[in-house]
Amino acid sequence: MQQRTLGPFSVSAIGLGCMNISFGYGDCTDEEAGELLNTALDAGYTFLDTAEMYGSGRSESLIAQYLLKRRNEYTLATKCGLTASGMDGRPEVLTKSCEGSLKRLKTDVIDLYYLHRADPKVPIEESVGALGRLVEAGKVRTIGLSEVSTETLRQAHAEFPITALQSEYSLWSRTPERKILAACKELGVTFVPFSPLGRQFLTGHSPDVSELPDNDLRCTIARPRFEPDAFKNNMKLMDGFGAIADAQGCSKAQLALAWLLHSEQGGLIPIPGTKTPAHAVENAGAAQVQLSAETMAELNELINESTVTGTRYTADRMASADSEKD
Repeated sequence: MQQRTLGPFSVSAIGLGCMNISFGYGDCTDEEAGELLNTALDAGYTFLDTAEMYGSGRSESLIAQYLLKRRNEYTLATKCGLTASGMDGRPEVLTKSCEGSLKRLKTDVIDLYYLHRADPKVPIEESVGALGRLVEAGKVRTIGLSEVSTETLRQAHAEFPITALQSEYSLWSRTPERKILAACKELGVTFVPFSPLGRQFLTGHSPDVSELPDNDLRCTIARPRFEPDAFKNNMKLMDGFGAIADAQGCSKAQLALAWLLHSEQGGLIPIPGTKTPAHAVENAGAAQVQLSAETMAELNELINESTVTGTRYTADRMASADSEKD
C-alpha cells in the first residue's frame, strides 16, 4: 500500500480502526479479531488505531495477544481520557491510563497517544501538558487529539506539538471542511478521518435501526441518519453513488475511501474499522483507485451534508462534544 507521513512515521495510506473488534458494532470473538489483525498486516496496513475505551481495554489486549511478535511491523495509536464512565482529562488520570495501555498492549512505547475527548472541566493545556511529559519520559513518541474544535487544537499545539487530529469525516459528514482541515494544514498536523465509510452506510450494506441490536452505535449516539425514514431518504443517494463506483471499477467502500485519499487537503489517513478480513482487504484496495477532478466534483455534488437526511449524532451527544458544530 502507498505510504503517507504521520509526524515522524511513514504509514499506510489507510489505517485500521480497531474499535469494531471489541465495541460498538456487535460481537467479535477473540479468534475473529486475531484473523482480522493478521490479515490486515498481511494486506499492507502499517497503522493501527485503538483506545482504552474500546471494550474497556479489550481491543488493546487483543492487539497484544495476536500481534505481539509483529510489533515492529506497524505504527500503534491508542487513546486516553474517555472511558465508559465519561471524560476525564486530569493529568494524573491520563498518566495512569498510559501505564494501563502500555501493560495491555505489552509494549514499551506508544507511537501516537491521543486525548480521546477534551474534558470541559480541565484546561486543554493541562491535559496536553501531561501527554507531553509522557513523551519526555519515553513512554509515548508523539501525541494527538480527537474530535476537538479549531480553537482547542491551537491552544493544545501551543502547549506541545500535536502530530495528528482525528475526527469524523466522510462524504456525508463534512464538518471538518469548515475550519479544522485548514487549521491542520497550517499547523502541520495530520488529519485522520474516522468513520470514513459513514458507519457502513457508504458501503451500501448498512441496515436501518430496525434491524440492529440496541447496543449498536447506530441505535444510540449515531441514530439520526439511521432512523427508518431518514435512512430511506439517504439510501436514494446510493443509486448514483453505485453508478460512479461501477464506472470507476471499484466497490462503494473503495470509492468512499478514495474520495478522502484524493482530498484537496492532501495527506489524509482514513482509518476504517471492520470485523471482517475480506472487508479489510477490500478497503486496502482503495489506495489503488484513481479519481479525476471531474469525478471528485460529481461525488461532492451527490453526497454532502445538504443532501443527507439527519445529523451525525444525537442532539445531546453533539451538545457535549468540543468538535465544531458550525
